Amino acid sequence: MTDWSALDAALEHHQPTLWWRDDDAIADTPALHRLMDLAESVGAPLTLAVIPGNLTDSLAPAIKDRDVTTAVHGWTHTNHAPKSEKKAEFRAHRSEAVLMTEAERGKKILDDAFGGQSLPLFIPPWNRMAEDLPLAKCGYQGVSIFGQRQITDKNGLIRFDAHIDPIDWRGSRSALSEKCIENMLAGLLQVNVPIGLMTHHLVHDEAIWTLCSELVKRLTAKGAKWVSARDFLTRPREESALRS
Repeated sequence: MTDWSALDAALEHHQPTLWWRDDDAIADTPALHRLMDLAESVGAPLTLAVIPGNLTDSLAPAIKDRDVTTAVHGWTHTNHAPKSEKKAEFRAHRSEAVLMTEAERGKKILDDAFGGQSLPLFIPPWNRMAEDLPLAKCGYQGVSIFGQRQITDKNGLIRFDAHIDPIDWRGSRSALSEKCIENMLAGLLQVNVPIGLMTHHLVHDEAIWTLCSELVKRLTAKGAKWVSARDFLTRPREESALRS
């Protein structure tokens, strides 16, 4: 069993609010059901960042009647950055008109496929996007990227980011150590703002599944509160900070 004593000590003085997003969904898979079952076991609403240009017909019936919402995850998750730059689909490597057209098409596809489970929320692939892209003009109310601690409201868009990623992308591409996760949380808990968990169910190995399971169950057992991404978008603007 994992030693979560340092996390337990940090949680003695903090009962965080968390939300959960999972990126790159396109279809019904066994991994998706494993993810939804895990989230359901701790009472956590789940937001799937869905790639609209690659969406298959199997996903909508798979999440129907589950506590799951969807967000637009770019268009086809295609890299348009030059080799000298980090991967990105929605940065300023293409015209704003093209980016807006794809964002609008993506929103319509998800609205048509998922109905009330579709949120007016944009999550850029690789967590990178052009600054000040006027997504509110095509009906978006929020964006979620990675790392920004405060929740902000700019250009008609509420930004609420994810902060914890359990995968060691630059190394083993398996699970980070529990010590690394505990250090992340220790820093995040110093600010009384909701914490976003970001997962990628399609690439989880058993070590990642085990880490995620132990982490969310531990947090929940110690009094953490799970909220939906929908909550950030539906509360009045003056309450959008969702203080925990």
